[in-house]
Amino acid sequence: MIRKLIAAGALVAAMTAPALADPIVGNWKTKSGETAAIAACGSAFCVKLQTGEYAGKQIGKMSPDGGKYSGTITDPSKDKTYSGSATISGNSLKMRGCVLGVLCRSESWAKM
Repeated sequence: MIRKLIAAGALVAAMTAPALADPIVGNWKTKSGETAAIAACGSAFCVKLQTGEYAGKQIGKMSPDGGKYSGTITDPSKDKTYSGSATISGNSLKMRGCVLGVLCRSESWAKM
């Protein structure tokens, strides 16, 4: 009986404990100075601009991939979507968008 109570208590504790935030989650200062918010959306992470001319526009969706992230990224000024990837090193997020996997552009964002 005591074992069942301990197991039930552990299950309740596990279900109510806050999930650890993924390091990509949060607000990031983009290369051009806007703020981009990255938050969980389903099993992926959505990138949405918070400030600037394109505030409110979702510009990316990344899925975790073994410590890195992959998905799509959109250039809001051209409204073109590219295959994208992201890596985190400390408080720096390196975003990369590619066309056909060979023509790529990267920029670094800083965690706010």
